[in-house]
Amino acid sequence: QVQLVESGGGVVQPGGSLQLSCTASGFTLDYYTIGWFHQAPGKKREGVSCISDSDGRTYYAESVKGRFTISRDNAQNTVYLQMNSLKPEDTAVYYCARYITGNYFRAGPMREYEWPRWGPGTQVTVSS
Repeated sequence: QVQLVESGGGVVQPGGSLQLSCTASGFTLDYYTIGWFHQAPGKKREGVSCISDSDGRTYYAESVKGRFTISRDNAQNTVYLQMNSLKPEDTAVYYCARYITGNYFRAGPMREYEWPRWGPGTQVTVSS
């Protein structure tokens, strides 16, 4: 059974940092591109970043470039999202997701319909 579970969310002040984790089970993690999305209240879900299956290629949305870093540890079945210099507009539920097909990576805007497997999400709140 394919499962993705996010952790690491919380409340942080502007300028602070958080590291999110996405732990996978039920499939071979190093065969799939994994991505992070966020959804703010009243807004649609948007792609934030993704990382390729085995060679570490990455993509970042313009809104997080230079502040967020995605990484993966296939041996631990985990993908991370290090979020620095957080802003109030980063407040959202953060989801990790598995790309629709294995052994494929595209560095570009993340279209939600290409990511059929999702975790339940973790809340990130940036507030003073």
